[in-house]
Amino acid sequence: MCRNIRPLFNFDPPVTPDEVRAASLQFVRKISGFAKPSKANEPAFVTAIDEIAACASRLLQSLETNAPPKNRETVAAKARLRAAQRYGT
Repeated sequence: MCRNIRPLFNFDPPVTPDEVRAASLQFVRKISGFAKPSKANEPAFVTAIDEIAACASRLLQSLETNAPPKNRETVAAKARLRAAQRYGT
């Protein structure tokens, strides 16, 4: 899985459409191999991002859990700590 794509389910506050679109963009970049498509491929690239974002939004809205929502700041702080330990920064 792409390292830049983060879990988006069960957070407080809930995921935003911009976050879903950003994850979709990262996914399309990864599978296409393009950071930025050529003009000829741009329509297909944008369509793929839109379709994946719509699918991801439907998925996130349909998921259920009994677990309490995770706090975004706590999760981000843990990730920063792991990165500091891993990379020595």
